[in-house]
Amino acid sequence: MARTSTPDRPLDDELAQARATRWWVRGRRVGSVERAGKFIDDVGFALLFPAPKPIGPSLWEAVAGEDAEPFADGMGEAEQKVWSWKDELPRRGLAWYGAFVGGRGTFLSPTLLAALYPGEGELDDHERLELSPVAHELAAALAMEPLSSASLRTLVGDKNSYQRGIGELQKNLLVTTAGIEEQSNGWPATLLTLTCEQFEVGGRPNHSEAARQYLDTMLDTSAAELARAFRWPTAEARELLDEVAGTADGRRYQPL
Repeated sequence: MARTSTPDRPLDDELAQARATRWWVRGRRVGSVERAGKFIDDVGFALLFPAPKPIGPSLWEAVAGEDAEPFADGMGEAEQKVWSWKDELPRRGLAWYGAFVGGRGTFLSPTLLAALYPGEGELDDHERLELSPVAHELAAALAMEPLSSASLRTLVGDKNSYQRGIGELQKNLLVTTAGIEEQSNGWPATLLTLTCEQFEVGGRPNHSEAARQYLDTMLDTSAAELARAFRWPTAEARELLDEVAGTADGRRYQPL
């Protein structure tokens, strides 16, 4: 949320106002999936819904406004848009989606995704990462074809193991949503696919550019905040910020 502060650093009004503008909280609301794609392309990353931690832009606030509470009156028009776009944006190749920043539902622009993606863009990228057996099993299954979350849960045979395995794959940016699959009973199931099948990624990580995008979006950050967001060692985050940012006091960084 644009106005949120952290316990160790109250957010001053000037930064809060600047973030509200930068994060599309002020001005014309996002009302179409195409404009949602432009929003994510501009900010680089966005949470699905706002959260006290991690702080960052959210698609919800860009759609509903700064003071709107998600699901306060049930599944309204804004909620329906945001909830459906988490599957539609990746299906169209407009944004990656998965549990990433702070373990929360996160959109990444194709450009930022390419800068962060850890593999070569091959179907067997998972084999070169230290993952659990269940995560490898899920990735191998998705290398054959996109599958619904329901099918993958059946494959694993245990809901909790499935959720942990998919969480590992999303944390490493290997899997994204790719639309929905209608079910004979109940809600549609999310369709999942390998990231490299849906986006142009692989062999070109650029952590300097990723750090620059994060700073450009946050307007003010620390090495620890960047490290938590992108799952980097704090020392690497600090080195990158020293390279791409200006600093006022040696701990906080602002765009040059």
